[in-house]
Amino acid sequence: MSDDLPPNDGDDVNETPGNETPGNETPGDETPDQSIEDILGPDPEADTDADDEGDPNASAVVVPSDIGQHDRVEPIDLNTEMQRSYIEYAMSVIVSRALPDVRDGLKPVHRRIVYAMYDGGYRPDRGYNKCARVVGDVMGHYHPHGDSAIYDALVRLVQDWSLRYPLVDGQGNFGSRGNDGAAAPRYTECRMASIAMEMVRDIEQDTVDFVPNYDGKTMQPAVLPSRFPNLLVNGSAGIAVGMATQIPAHNLREVAAGAQYYLDHPEISREDLLEALLGIIKGPDFPTGALIMGHKGIEEAYRTGRGSIIMRAVVEVEEIQNRQCLVVTELPYQVNPDMLALKIADLVKDGKISGIADIRDETSGRTGQRLVIVLKRDAVAKVVLNNLYKHTQLQTTFGANMLALVDEVPRTLPLDGFIRHWVDHQVEVIVRRTTFRLRKAEADIHILRGLLKALDRLDEVIALIRGSRTVDIARDGLIELLEIDEIQANAILNMQLRRLAALEREKLIEAHDELQTLIDEYTAILASPVRQREIISEELADIVERYGDERRTTIVPFDGDMSMEDLIPEEDVVVTITRGGYAKRTRVDQYRSQKRGGKGVRGASLRGEDVVEHFFTTTTHHWLLFFTNLGRVYRAKAYELPEGSRDSKGQHVANLLAFQPGEQIAQVLAIRDYAKADYLVLATRAGLVKKTRLADYDSNRSGGLIAINLREGDELVGAGLASNRDDLLLVSRKGQSVRFTATDEALRPMGRSTSGVTGMKFRHGDDLLAMSVVEEGESPDVFVVFENGLAKRTPVSEYRLQGRGGLGIKVAKLSEKGGDLVGALTVIATDEVMVVMEKGKIVRSRVDEVRHTGRSSQGVKFATPDKGDSIVAVARNAESAIVVGEIVDGDGAEGAGGGESAGDAASAPGAPATVPGPDGVPSDETSGDEASSSDTDNGGDE
Repeated sequence: MSDDLPPNDGDDVNETPGNETPGNETPGDETPDQSIEDILGPDPEADTDADDEGDPNASAVVVPSDIGQHDRVEPIDLNTEMQRSYIEYAMSVIVSRALPDVRDGLKPVHRRIVYAMYDGGYRPDRGYNKCARVVGDVMGHYHPHGDSAIYDALVRLVQDWSLRYPLVDGQGNFGSRGNDGAAAPRYTECRMASIAMEMVRDIEQDTVDFVPNYDGKTMQPAVLPSRFPNLLVNGSAGIAVGMATQIPAHNLREVAAGAQYYLDHPEISREDLLEALLGIIKGPDFPTGALIMGHKGIEEAYRTGRGSIIMRAVVEVEEIQNRQCLVVTELPYQVNPDMLALKIADLVKDGKISGIADIRDETSGRTGQRLVIVLKRDAVAKVVLNNLYKHTQLQTTFGANMLALVDEVPRTLPLDGFIRHWVDHQVEVIVRRTTFRLRKAEADIHILRGLLKALDRLDEVIALIRGSRTVDIARDGLIELLEIDEIQANAILNMQLRRLAALEREKLIEAHDELQTLIDEYTAILASPVRQREIISEELADIVERYGDERRTTIVPFDGDMSMEDLIPEEDVVVTITRGGYAKRTRVDQYRSQKRGGKGVRGASLRGEDVVEHFFTTTTHHWLLFFTNLGRVYRAKAYELPEGSRDSKGQHVANLLAFQPGEQIAQVLAIRDYAKADYLVLATRAGLVKKTRLADYDSNRSGGLIAINLREGDELVGAGLASNRDDLLLVSRKGQSVRFTATDEALRPMGRSTSGVTGMKFRHGDDLLAMSVVEEGESPDVFVVFENGLAKRTPVSEYRLQGRGGLGIKVAKLSEKGGDLVGALTVIATDEVMVVMEKGKIVRSRVDEVRHTGRSSQGVKFATPDKGDSIVAVARNAESAIVVGEIVDGDGAEGAGGGESAGDAASAPGAPATVPGPDGVPSDETSGDEASSSDTDNGGDE
């Protein structure tokens, strides 16, 4: 079998031992002059006679029956010989073929390819050359194995989906991520990539050792200078004999930052360095991007050298031609998209996965990776996706095995080991380079000193040379006259006459002084380890500046991790959910404060006729309870929503929640935990109210729970947390309100699957808009907003307690100018509110800019919708003391103000969220332990 290397790595180890090419023999092969004692040592049983033949444990010995006088036949113990030969073969494979060196991160075949291209002139500043020519040079000079093995390794160095930072720049067909192989080497061209020059930089300055090649006719480097940490940056994979290596790729910037930290702290202990590196190097950064699920596997691999890292594809739910589709845009490392599509098709055919109607590969150079999985109309996207994760390589594991050669011995290293060994190698490179430069500078200045001595006594030198019969006599005379050595004398004899000019003499003096300065600098570098580390740091920073890039692989939280939430900072975020089901979270500080009457900035980039329907503030650690139009409730952590910019679209919630077909979000509620309040209160558009213990909803069922049994035509509009001492305030779209106590007598607790009791009755054309909870002992204001931008603020004390089930009293005076109410919530004077408009623009302002008015007044201008736009949601900001950042232009919609602080008092970071209803109208999620008045009034005053 040839010594071909597999296409992915060039590491086939199944070559039959004993067929080595001349000049590359297995170490330890014996010569004919060696005796058996030299090989095996003295045989304690050399005198054993034939009685030993019956011993079953006796070693098998070849004993010649007839030894000629001139023959040399040696008896060999087969067990010992097989063990020795196998160990020699195994070590040859381990050291000379399959495992990378910790210093440059390359196996011999890759090292020889890079050096042969550098030595042969196939450099990035020159044109492309046929790969067949490169393969021939590598095979002829350095790597005496099959051409296909060399070409397969070369192809891998070109592919940007195999290496994070490819070392070879290819032109032509080098295959695809799927089943397409590379074209033959006669059809493809290549040259060194720019970053590969950093692997061989300064190699000509005696920075590394050179060893004879396979036939001893030329020399090759034992290791490359590798001026960046290539082993961690590009990773490696290989199978040796009895061991294997699998090192993931990393981001150049992160690895360089880790190396810089060690350069700055050379005396740090291994334990402290590892802890520091765990915070600097976030995790692997694969060429194909995708997701890494959690930090647990990463930390195990970094601490012990072995770990299982869970990788998952990036899959989004999109609606294409009125069909829900799963679109795969990034695949885990080394997953073949063609084989993946075939696997999914086979699973569908065998009935192991249902709900898939079609699979299309829309990958192209313009769109990138794009595998479209069309779902059947009754399929649940989240359920299908989870089955795909379970049964296919959409989710797979990377078994990290951080094994590398350290001083030609295979060792499993933790993360700090790779950094330490690379830095030690770089220190050696800098010392050897500086020594080489010092040696050369001293040789050059030595000659200059001789020339200057000759110029000082020019007439005598000329007379001596003219009077000498031979060069040897002149040389000896110069040595005696000027007290110089033979090298200087030869330089004087070789000096051109033009060097005798005065200007040339000045140039010699300047060159001498410059060399002396360099010598002093080189000497100082060699004497100072601090200077050596500074040089490494500066040169590494330059490489990062030129070749560093952003991470491709995203590390996301995962349920399998312990205390995953502790790794995620708790911060205030704005959650935006559109009617089409696209959700995102955005940092609160991306929304600047504006004066009353502002027109707002863009808050969401919407698709088609999609509108923002749920818009509220919470923190990343809060639970989000999603109540749907079918009366079910699902939950997720806020940090599980994708993070987006202020104007991004977000991601479809079907990626997160296992909704049933036709199910849509009707209401969203944010809570810290299920002990936050005694009860969850729900209100429907028909005026029904239900109070249920909040703990009844604490379930991790992915399929959701029954939240309320809705009657036909009804839908959920309000959700809040309350105790039996609080009051509930219901507000209708036409401006009526009912405030009643939430005691167990007035509103008895009910089970999860009940439909509730009547909370409010309505006149024709009216329905429930919002529900708010008024906490015991608190006296907030009722803040209402009209669809055309008018707003008013009235103390809640003006809303007297009534009996549950009445028509209620007026909230505001309606007019054609203001339109119907679109928002009603309870606030305090220092609160800020966010008003979202139908086309996605948002105004953020303080409520105290709206003065107190009576319960039946009309209100003042609060926000100014553009022509054809209207307000659909109002939410309270979780943070009231916000330093306003710079004004951001929102597609021309700039507010009237917005350059001042929003106030001094701030609510707690975990303040309850204000949640809009299905038409964008929010209800307050405030909780507390307030007692309500027993006063009841069924009045319906106009």
